[in-house]
Formats: sequence, C-alpha cells, structure tokens
Amino acid sequence: MKRFISLFLFALFAALALPAQAALKVFASVPEWAALAKEIGGERVDVYAATSGLQDPHRIDAKPSLIARARSADLVVATGAELEIGWLPLVLRESGNSRVQPGQPGYFEATRYVVMREAPAVLDRAEGDVHAAGNPHIQTDPRNLLKVGEALTQRLAEIDPANAAAYQSGWQSFAARLRTAIARWEKEAAPLAGVPVLVQHKAFPYLTAWLGMKELGSLETRPGVEPSSAQLAAVVARQASNPARMVLRPAYQYDTPSRWVAAQTHIVPVALPFTVGGTPEAKDLFSLYDDTVRRLLQGLKE
Repeated sequence: MKRFISLFLFALFAALALPAQAALKVFASVPEWAALAKEIGGERVDVYAATSGLQDPHRIDAKPSLIARARSADLVVATGAELEIGWLPLVLRESGNSRVQPGQPGYFEATRYVVMREAPAVLDRAEGDVHAAGNPHIQTDPRNLLKVGEALTQRLAEIDPANAAAYQSGWQSFAARLRTAIARWEKEAAPLAGVPVLVQHKAFPYLTAWLGMKELGSLETRPGVEPSSAQLAAVVARQASNPARMVLRPAYQYDTPSRWVAAQTHIVPVALPFTVGGTPEAKDLFSLYDDTVRRLLQGLKE
C-alpha cells in the first residue's frame, strides 16, 4: 500500500512539474479577427494583431517584427479578398513558416465565408484599390461575424483537436451573446433606415446594407486615391438634387475631404470606429458596434 501511495505521489508531482500546454499562437492581420479569435479561444490562444484600429489595413510595412511573429504562428487569420495584398504575402514568405502559407490549415481567410459585395464586373487597376473578389470590409456588418466565427472555430479545432470542445464552447457562448446584441442594435438603429449618406472611402457597404441606409456616393471616385478639389466640388453640386444627411469615414482615415464637404453642404461628418480600437469606446467586438450605432444616431440628430 505504501509503495502504491509513493508511486501515486511521484506521478502526481511529475505531472505538476510538467509545463502547461502552450497556447495556440494566432497571428491576425487586423484587430477584428484578433478579437474574434480571442472570444472563441480564450486562454487557449495567444493572439497577436498585426495592425491597430488607427492604421489603414491596405498600407502596412512588412516589418521584421511582423515577420518574426508570423514565423512562430500556428494560425494566420486574414481578411483576404486582397485587403492585405500589399504586405501579408511578403510577411508570410519571409517568415519561412510552412504551417501558415496559403493553402495550408494554418492559413485562414475570413472573406471566403461570406457573400461579398461590390465585386467589379471589369477589373481595372487604373481605377484604384479595386478588389477582384469584392469589397473586403465585411466586419462592418456584425452578422458576418457569425459566419466567419463558425468557420474559424472549426479551423481552430482542426489545428488543435485536443481543445476542440473548448473552442466549440467558446464559440457557442459568443454567438449567443452576439445574436442578442444584433437584435438590440437593429432595434436601436431603426431611425437610420433609408437615411442617405456619403462615404469618404468605400468602407461601409456592408454596414449601410445591414442598417438599410442609402449610400449616395463616395468622395473617392477611385478607391484609395485622394479626391481632387474638382471631384469634391462635383459632390457638393450633387447635394442640391440628391442630398445626403451625413458623410462617413473610417476613423483611421484623414478627415480633410469629409470635413470640407460637410462644411460646404451643412451636413454632418461622422467618423466611425471601423474596427476594434478605432475609437476609445470600441474596446471589443460588442462595443465596436455599440459605438458605431451611437455615432450614426448622434449624426442624425445634429
């Protein structure tokens, strides 16, 4: 009996002495996917966001620090649809990490799991930052998180089957809370239905479609290309016959064009967080949409 107890205690102490299972390392290209992975994985994932809410995700430098993070990643979560085409392929190639290359289980693109908007009939790069697969800014409609999150949960379980049940549990909890929040946001945002708006950048087709707003046009006639004074003057002239109530821009973008148009037309310029960290209030996925709806409703009152 004493020998049995001794062996049991030895095995117990040996197990306690073993290092805890390392968290799965997730490299997210943008803050919204970092936040989603953390909601699903909790303490079982170590999540790194390659960009902040105040950076243009199209234009990021492939710094050595990003390459080093990708080198040690178990999973890369990207938007896809060429949003990160200017920097992420270089980061992945230079990382030398075979696990996270496109086509491998360790590489995940969110846009593959939603219905894309604004896919061009004819692709012409002279027209600016045109995305062949459609507009990549899917995170502005929270309903898309339900589709992306389900697929991401399955991918996490595939890479880390030992924690599959925990990922599924985290996902189910998050999805239930998100569905409840979506119903609340839609109720709060009811006054926005049919409201005509201008956008500085083609960043919000999913948001305006979700809330039933009417997008009249963009200040950028070519996506990602700063509008000229003549183009802005044309937008102002159109206000006489087809007036907008607000002009929207993502918080990361400079505000000169939208503020100039707003001043000329006496409409309200509204900066929206666009992603987690885009405003001080947008601290997580839930407060991201709380703040988005609040800012839109405030713009309607001004």
